[in-house]
Amino acid sequence: MPNVAAEIDELIRARYPILYLITWEENRAKQMLLDIAREHDKDIFEWSVTDGLRHLAKLHTKEPYKELSRDPLVALNHVLQSSVPALYLFKDFHLYLKKPEMIRQMRDVANTLRQTKKTLIIVSPVLDIPTELQKAVTIVDLPLPNSGDLVALLDRMIRGTSRSRRLRVNLTADGRAQLVKAALGLTLDEAENAFARAMVKDGTLDQTDIPAVLEEKKQIIRKSGLLEYFSADETIQDVGGMDVLKGWLAKRRNAFRDEARAYGLPEPKGVLLIGIQGCGKSLVAKTIASLWDLPLLRLDMSLIFSGYIGASESNMRKAIKTAESIAPAVLWIDEIEKAFSGVASSSISDAGTTARVVGTFLTWIQEKDSAVFVTATANSIEALPPELLRKGRFDEVFFVDLPTSAERREIFAIHLAKRNRQPEAYDLDQLATHSQGFSGSEIEEAIVSAMHDSFSENRELETRDIDNALRDTVPLSVTMEEKISFMRQWMQTRARPASSGAAPAVPAPHKDLLS
Repeated sequence: MPNVAAEIDELIRARYPILYLITWEENRAKQMLLDIAREHDKDIFEWSVTDGLRHLAKLHTKEPYKELSRDPLVALNHVLQSSVPALYLFKDFHLYLKKPEMIRQMRDVANTLRQTKKTLIIVSPVLDIPTELQKAVTIVDLPLPNSGDLVALLDRMIRGTSRSRRLRVNLTADGRAQLVKAALGLTLDEAENAFARAMVKDGTLDQTDIPAVLEEKKQIIRKSGLLEYFSADETIQDVGGMDVLKGWLAKRRNAFRDEARAYGLPEPKGVLLIGIQGCGKSLVAKTIASLWDLPLLRLDMSLIFSGYIGASESNMRKAIKTAESIAPAVLWIDEIEKAFSGVASSSISDAGTTARVVGTFLTWIQEKDSAVFVTATANSIEALPPELLRKGRFDEVFFVDLPTSAERREIFAIHLAKRNRQPEAYDLDQLATHSQGFSGSEIEEAIVSAMHDSFSENRELETRDIDNALRDTVPLSVTMEEKISFMRQWMQTRARPASSGAAPAVPAPHKDLLS
């Protein structure tokens, strides 16, 4: 018996009067309650506003229940008056609990059922309990299907489809595990839809069908309105330099697998990337999902803060809940310092809303046991509170500095290849020398600017075009020399360098270099 079924069984035997089961999966909950009812020789009734109250399993009476009332008060009166040991499954009943007469009736039900073998079970996808009923109701979360449930579903669907010879299965053990991992976070109905879509696409079920399963997860994200689903188009090969960070990520590639749990490893919590603007922090965040074959979610903090009191905290909890429902996944928060900028004055400026939202987020990072890997980036260290850098929030804090000469050479090669140019046709050593102090994004913009120049003259891109574009650019490292020096000093004892090379010097303007 699954743990949640064992928990409900225990609560029923202990005569807890009212249970509140939070789930989207009514059919799965109903089947679990039917099994419990049969085990304990109890009847089970089901109520909904469309069908009224009806018998699902009759063990203690042969007579059909005739009063199929859709009136919630009448249905509760039956619960009170019946002498039959039974479970009463009420669907979406939270919608009626705000009325004064319903609150009173529910409190009467709670007091009466403690002395009987009857249990009222509310099944709803949302938690909404009036204050007056909080002591009378016990909340139970029905977790989403685990990998064992999804394997059983996949096997059942394969057997059913294979009998008609309409499906070719070409799955290795690892491919099957990857397909099931992609479906984690879906309900059984959603997983069935995703597997069916993969099966009918080309009549073959193999590892290439993982994107079809992940498409179902995109639907969940779109419906939430608080998270954005990113397609992981960039790969770790698109990142120049950062060898230390790349090695750290590569070692954790399989850290979300069952084998890692069996080995005794905990699931990774996350990584904080702090550094100079344009040096690839956001790019790395996006490539982690591709490297680990996980969905990538982006949390925009501006969407969290709503216009009325209490909504922002609710939005944060909803965003966290949605991310956990998609797990395993990578949750990307860009420029996280902006979300923390108002914490110090929150009690004055917004009645403490920012402080409460940030507190909820920090507590979740510290205590979470879900397979959500949080990747946060920050450009400004002044706005970061000490509690964010505390051990236990993130697995590691990396400082992303300006690229070294060798890294700049690699970045030039990457961006030239992305634009269908052969890197070996260009003097990469010269470009790396003349781009001292340039960030990765500034190198990319120099190449784009040079291509505009060569295109306007109807000729092929040359090294001198890129060199001229570099000459015309004053890099951010020149205009922000003091800030970069401060960041480097501040991070010496607070973060791990993302690259193994020595920190590059901040240059004089490029025209001086070429003179």
